[in-house]
Amino acid sequence: MIEVERRFTNSEQWGTSVIAIPAGTSIAARMRVESVLEGILVTGSAQARATGECVRCLADIEDDLLVLFSGLFAYPQRAQAAADAGDEDEDEVYAIDHDLIDLEPLIRDSLVTALPFQPLCQADCMGLCPECGFRLADDPDHQHESIDSRWAVLQDVLREAKNADETKES
Repeated sequence: MIEVERRFTNSEQWGTSVIAIPAGTSIAARMRVESVLEGILVTGSAQARATGECVRCLADIEDDLLVLFSGLFAYPQRAQAAADAGDEDEDEVYAIDHDLIDLEPLIRDSLVTALPFQPLCQADCMGLCPECGFRLADDPDHQHESIDSRWAVLQDVLREAKNADETKES
């Protein structure tokens, strides 16, 4: 068993168009690598910074992620036996390829699943005004005078009656 710390950069964006870990982000990983009967067991944690935008108000956001991960890198014959058996209850099993293990898929999968599905700039984000698109966090009292179109005709009648009264008084 050995404990290892590594820092690397991802070559492509991990995530969605709403929130992602951009390409070229520095990712720190601390791992414990153990030899087990089935292959090599890797457990550890990874840290990265995700960037995106709030789904309510479209403000830019940054989120520091810290995730735990665990993966089994099976010897080729054991990985093939597991694939042939179709054992779907087991966690994802990665294969050892020519005495090498590729940790990127394990770390990527752990970080991407930790990204928020609907990221918010703050838990109580009020979003945007549906009438004009104004960011409501900048002015919580922002509002528009709106009249239901079904009552608009009555308002016109009321306005005409008021104008008629004003002309009679003059």
